[in-house]
Amino acid sequence: MLEIVFQHTDFYVFNKPTGLSFHSEQCAGFVVIAERQVNEKLFSVHRLDKVTSGLIILARHSEAAAQLTELFASHLINKFYLALSDKKPKKKQGWVKGDMAKSRRSAYKLLKTHNNPAITRFYSLACSNGLRGFLLKPYSGKTHQLRVALKSLSAPILGDSLYGGTLSDRTYLHAYALEFTWQNQCIQLVCKPDVGDQYTALDWQQTLFPWVEPWLLDW
Repeated sequence: MLEIVFQHTDFYVFNKPTGLSFHSEQCAGFVVIAERQVNEKLFSVHRLDKVTSGLIILARHSEAAAQLTELFASHLINKFYLALSDKKPKKKQGWVKGDMAKSRRSAYKLLKTHNNPAITRFYSLACSNGLRGFLLKPYSGKTHQLRVALKSLSAPILGDSLYGGTLSDRTYLHAYALEFTWQNQCIQLVCKPDVGDQYTALDWQQTLFPWVEPWLLDW
């Protein structure tokens, strides 16, 4: 059973498990499973990689889907991701910008050009479990954008073998928070990751307290 984090007459916000494909492949994907669970037709307005867990919105009717899609296109829905790496990054905070192009084995690479760049802002800190935590905010929606961004910082995501990450029990990338305004209502949602030995080992109260309300940071 999928966890419903937030329910509105116009949309649901689910917590997608890691390892679950967004669209159906050999078996039912996230959208189909969600539709079966709530027994209604749902509409996708954004997506997460198979390896990524966390918050994802599904609209409950086509009008809401169109409005949410426009909000995403206008960058009026703020998304925040939590990642872990066992490598030291080239810099501890700042921007990663650059065009992206297809590379080998369905991977992507970051280019030095800026014609239609992927743009990511990030903060990082040392975690209680000896790893480094990253809070990432994408300003564009490129495929594998955050995974490529961390690889470019020489800190690939733990478990992300496609981008050189150390093998682990999962890929440690989680859609952690959402913030947006819907019909004059300010919606702020946080969903802590609950799957993965290194996520559950984090001391949230001490180590990650600065990121409890990520929208309050200076982005």
